[in-house]
Amino acid sequence: MIQSAYIHIPFCQKICHYCDFVKFFYDEKLADDYLLALNKEMETNMQGEKVKAKTIFIGGGTPTALTAPQLARLMEMVHARFDIDCDTEFTVEANPGEFDAEKMTILRDGGINRVSLGVQVFDNAMLEQLGRLHKVEDVYRTINGLIGHGFGNISLDLIYSLPNQTVAHFEKTLAEALSFDLPHYSTYSLQIEPKTVFYNMHRKGQLHRPSNEEEAAMYEILRETMRKAGREQYEISNFAKPGFESRHNLTYWNNDYYYGFGAGAHGYIPGKRVINIRPIPAYIKEAGKNGNPVLKVEPIGLKEQIEEEFFLGLRRLSGISKQEFEEKYGFSHSLLYQEEIENLVRKGWMVEEGNRLFLTDQGVLFGNEVFAEFLLDDDKLAAVQSR
Repeated sequence: MIQSAYIHIPFCQKICHYCDFVKFFYDEKLADDYLLALNKEMETNMQGEKVKAKTIFIGGGTPTALTAPQLARLMEMVHARFDIDCDTEFTVEANPGEFDAEKMTILRDGGINRVSLGVQVFDNAMLEQLGRLHKVEDVYRTINGLIGHGFGNISLDLIYSLPNQTVAHFEKTLAEALSFDLPHYSTYSLQIEPKTVFYNMHRKGQLHRPSNEEEAAMYEILRETMRKAGREQYEISNFAKPGFESRHNLTYWNNDYYYGFGAGAHGYIPGKRVINIRPIPAYIKEAGKNGNPVLKVEPIGLKEQIEEEFFLGLRRLSGISKQEFEEKYGFSHSLLYQEEIENLVRKGWMVEEGNRLFLTDQGVLFGNEVFAEFLLDDDKLAAVQSR
């Protein structure tokens, strides 16, 4: 049963210099047309009784770029398809400075109980360099407003290893972020993605990033500072007070199924991954016509499912349950990966302890090399299946 959904709102007031997500400059008429198309897609793919929702995540873009009436319409659309109650984790992404009291009230009354706030860095000059519209003072105003409107589950997003950022500068940003005493923090190293402003600057040698050693130092400082502040690291880039882990993101890392609605959205349903059309005009046309704006469908066979089980599961600090793997697939993981696991244990990158497999601190730093070990050989899988 699918109980989670990602809903993409692709509009932004400004395009950040590092972002490669599906996004478009906000236009009120275009946003109205988009919501109509989005509603048609949801209606077409969710006929019948409402789906009992475990988690819903409205991301972007910036959903709060929508006007208050548009946000209200979006809430109505979601409630028409999903059964949302107090046990549902219902998240919206937002930017500081794009909230007013009316929008906060609409979202709260619409059932939103978790806000993921894109702060990125506590430095006005760096925010401008990133292409962000907000300033540090907007962060304070927005968080105070959210708390005043009854939002207790607030997650703050940060980016480190920024151009010209020093280790000391990151420590200062981290300290300021933790001063809010929020229950959840997501903190990512800057990635240079194609078709972004930063990518073009990087190719021209104009982007002066910290060294690999400085980036590693920032990550170690991040982990230690969060630990001392009582935020447990439960995934490579995510830290939370106990009980405030992102249940929606755990849907991804647990390799569970979820709907994906909107331009460029990905859904994962039994046996396949569904990827929607990215360009917004084309999405509006196809979704509005037949509610089926699909760009492609990727079959997910047993090989891909097992690989993703390890790629995603090892991002969690708790790692992978050997028992749950065997219950899910009908055979032991060791029939496929024992040699690879023994090699990673010898390197000091993985621990095999009781029922669990998980990465060491050093293994987390070499995550990509670790994940490559779990690319599965077709012949080995066929041999296991034939036993």
